[in-house]
Amino acid sequence: MSRAPLALGPRERLIFALDAADGGEALAWVERLGDAVDFYKIGMELLASGDYFTVLEALAKRDKKVFVDLKFFDIPATVAGAVRGLSEWPVTFCTIHGWHPAMMEAAAAARSGDLRLLAVTVLTSMDRNDLEHMGISADSVDIVVERAKAAQASGIDGVIASGQEAGAIRDAVGPAFDIVCPGIRPGPAGDDQKRTVGVAEAFARGADAIVVGRPIRLASDPHAAAEVIQAEIASVLLK
Repeated sequence: MSRAPLALGPRERLIFALDAADGGEALAWVERLGDAVDFYKIGMELLASGDYFTVLEALAKRDKKVFVDLKFFDIPATVAGAVRGLSEWPVTFCTIHGWHPAMMEAAAAARSGDLRLLAVTVLTSMDRNDLEHMGISADSVDIVVERAKAAQASGIDGVIASGQEAGAIRDAVGPAFDIVCPGIRPGPAGDDQKRTVGVAEAFARGADAIVVGRPIRLASDPHAAAEVIQAEIASVLLK
């Protein structure tokens, strides 16, 4: 069974995508953003530097929450082993692909402590044309909802999905399920993200937290940009 949804503070609902080439760059961003960000996602780019767990520990020592975004996808025993090992670290969220029920069940059984598993549904960089090229004829919302329901049935704690589908997911799985939405853009994406929504829209549709990278990272004042998003989240939660 899935566990109760994670209780996040208002300022923990903004997760910054800490995409950095190495540990020095990553921690410089943490210093730059300061108290504007309390939750960080670390992914594959940082993993390739060899500094991944050094940064993870440094974030934990600063009382920041950590989201490990490595999108595990392998045979059930291998994914279970990875999840079991990661459960020993101070990690809040970890992603696995939501395509294989047996793999998700093994991952759910292997997790322990505070680690929560999020199933990746359909990447926000993909649209209907991309799905058709993969041999999938259904609309993205139908695929996402199907995978969210399968993840919930497998004991996974929540999903990663576009805010465009958050409402349909919430209707299908109910309140006791984490929905984390990347692909947040204040306007037209202008990059590789295709299924995007704004901050307020994501929460209005049922998101528990959002992942934001480039809109903060490319801002002239990243700290101020993060605070603008925090203020928007606070205004939505107060409604």
